[in-house]
Amino acid sequence: MNESIVLLCPFDENMLKEIWKIGFTEINPEWKEWNAPYFDDYTKYESFEEFSNSNERKFFMRENVLGIKVDGKTIGMVSRYWEDKKTRWLEIGIVIYDKNYWNGGFGTMALRKWITKTFRDFSEIEHVGLTTWSGNIRMMKAAEKLGMLQEARIRKVRYYNDEYYDSVKYGILREEWSDNYE
Repeated sequence: MNESIVLLCPFDENMLKEIWKIGFTEINPEWKEWNAPYFDDYTKYESFEEFSNSNERKFFMRENVLGIKVDGKTIGMVSRYWEDKKTRWLEIGIVIYDKNYWNGGFGTMALRKWITKTFRDFSEIEHVGLTTWSGNIRMMKAAEKLGMLQEARIRKVRYYNDEYYDSVKYGILREEWSDNYE
């Protein structure tokens, strides 16, 4: 698959409308079942105006968040945050809201571009991390496809649907990424 069909770009008003429609208009969207479902932090918005006045909009408009576009259609977002800025510990994340783009390699392509951009944007960091949970097999496979190593597994700390899951941490070093992907 051609990686040039996946673009990362800052959110604009049209992209926000697309994200609202595919991600925030249902009571229980399917994407939420995979993106840390043990957190009760999802809100359904009845209108785009309501969404526009929310903290969600503020989140998407931050400089550490970019939209994922495939063939001109907004399908999700990538983000990054400092686990600890003082020690230069940076983590990344991704959500593909449109389930029609699951299992097609689009998330892996977006993450590849995001990791490359993150290492370029922050010349001082030596490590990029990604944390998921053991119930999200697709995310774990994407991290492994990208050459990320499982660096930690905190067992049975995510309780969801009457079952315990592990928190799983992946990471890659700059020299590992440079050797393989740039």
